[in-house]
Amino acid sequence: MFTEKGAGMAARIFIWVGHPRETSLSHGMADAYQKAAEAEGAETRRMNLHEMDFDPDLTEGYHARKTLEPCLEEWRENIMWANHLVWAYPQWWGGMPAKMKGVIDRCFLPGFAMAYHEKGPWWDRLLAGRSADVFMTSDAPVFWDALSYRRAAKNQVERPVFNFAGIKPFRTFQFGPVKGTPQEKIDTWLAKASRRGAAMGRKLAKA
Repeated sequence: MFTEKGAGMAARIFIWVGHPRETSLSHGMADAYQKAAEAEGAETRRMNLHEMDFDPDLTEGYHARKTLEPCLEEWRENIMWANHLVWAYPQWWGGMPAKMKGVIDRCFLPGFAMAYHEKGPWWDRLLAGRSADVFMTSDAPVFWDALSYRRAAKNQVERPVFNFAGIKPFRTFQFGPVKGTPQEKIDTWLAKASRRGAAMGRKLAKA
């Protein structure tokens, strides 16, 4: 069972790009955040989804365990090492990309992310002591996503993933629409990611 907590350590940030393509705006936001955080003295580790080779299908649920591929073992080790997580990815069909969700399905298992009580419906949140930032892009305007879909992708990562495992506080930054947006506007989004990275690098260094 994983029990180590990230709190009380030096600034340790694990950045995960959840876009399955090799290049994307998500990568650019992660680059900006990472560079700024490191400039403030934070130690970072990073993984990119497109470089991860694994079976995303949990298949048997929690009834039978699959052996974790090396990249999934590394991903879990980085979660345990960090006291702050940064996930950057696109919103697709009201949620995260399927391959990204596959990492969570395979890795956020009992004994790692949570421990269910033998009696009753409750559980222990095993990843407590870590905070998180999410940088999410979408082709829908943010106001339309809120009006029509009630920020479904934001709720997906914040409530049944981070909060369930004890990761808090968390903050989600959503940018859209990406399609048709001029580079000047995108540059302001990248600058926002950079400012957040610098701020968290300073904040974590003082914790």
